[in-house]
Amino acid sequence: MQGKSLLLHIVLFILTFCTTLLAGAMQSGVHILKEPEKIYKGLPFALTLMAILLSHELAHYFTSKKYNIKATLPYFIPAPTIIGTFGAIIKMKSPIVTRRALVDIGASGPVAGFIISVIVSIVGLSFSKVVPLQEISESIRLGDSLLFTLLSRVILDYHPGSQDILLHPIAFAGWIGFFITFINLIPVGQLDGGHIAYALLGEKHVYLSYGLMLVMVHLGLLLWEGWALWAILLLILGLRHPPILYWEVPLDQRRIVLGWCALFIFVLTFIPVPFKIY
Repeated sequence: MQGKSLLLHIVLFILTFCTTLLAGAMQSGVHILKEPEKIYKGLPFALTLMAILLSHELAHYFTSKKYNIKATLPYFIPAPTIIGTFGAIIKMKSPIVTRRALVDIGASGPVAGFIISVIVSIVGLSFSKVVPLQEISESIRLGDSLLFTLLSRVILDYHPGSQDILLHPIAFAGWIGFFITFINLIPVGQLDGGHIAYALLGEKHVYLSYGLMLVMVHLGLLLWEGWALWAILLLILGLRHPPILYWEVPLDQRRIVLGWCALFIFVLTFIPVPFKIY
């Protein structure tokens, strides 16, 4: 790898760590301009979120290398948001030639990120607190996936409807990890879920993509307008998956099972209304 390219990856990684550190400190109530020495309080959130993103992208990277596919190191994306980043991506510079490789590469990132997210969510929820709903004054509340709700009930004896959770920064990073996993596993276009769906369904995958666009627009009108924006973005990026070179190489049973496991994770991490504004 050329020195300038490697330097870019390192700089973006450092910048993203700084912005997530800043975001984590602000979530912990630190006024950065008045008490910059307390920025260390953002470390639990920053380190956890960076670990989730890094595990996701490195899984893609090393799986691509396994199949001799040229891929870049992760590009981390710093951003002035409440979480300090727009995530991370890698860029594949050569085509994926078989359906087996497509499933392995598509599933590796979400599965790796999902495993780390489960672990940190368990740890973070053990440090979180349950409070009566009337004591919550924030204007923005987080929605829950099936899995996050299950973990909350088991670890905290949480009862939705009458209670809410004051998430520890580590648990919040785990929640974000689940959300990132779900978004990447949407079986549309060239998302990770799109890779898997195309490997399993072939050209029929495009019908699934159009169907999901309609579902997302419907959800955007009924539940959360963000889904409609996602539908528009995915439509701009393209709903069709580029063909692979050797379609005739069949999927084995292990890849089929892996594809269904990815679908199961997709369902477990789906959040109908990610953000609720009161």
